[in-house]
Amino acid sequence: QLRLVESGGGSVQAGGSLMLSCAAPRYSESANCIGWFRQVPGSEREGVAAIYSWGGGGTAYDDTVQGRFTISVNDAKDTVFLQMNSLKPEDTAMYYCAAGFSASGASTCLRRNLVRYWGQGTQVTVAS
Repeated sequence: QLRLVESGGGSVQAGGSLMLSCAAPRYSESANCIGWFRQVPGSEREGVAAIYSWGGGGTAYDDTVQGRFTISVNDAKDTVFLQMNSLKPEDTAMYYCAAGFSASGASTCLRRNLVRYWGQGTQVTVAS
């Protein structure tokens, strides 16, 4: 059973930055997709950024964060980061670390139905 634990959320002014971390020990034994989803009340959880570890690997980003957010994994491959720059009020949400399995490449890692493991979430609030 893969246990994911997020940290690093908080409040920031628009234009600011935050880095989220997800402790994911030996995640590659249980999943080949790992990344971040977010959810606001009344809406579905949506994929934000993901890393795919099969084949040549790769990353995928939702269009709303492309160019502002960067996902990465440390050398030990047990922690996943989400660097969030140029934050906007519409980035306000609960952010969840997630891991799953896909045979179809990085972009499919943003699909909620492929997630097998969820973290407990960390709140990000961006003030205007």
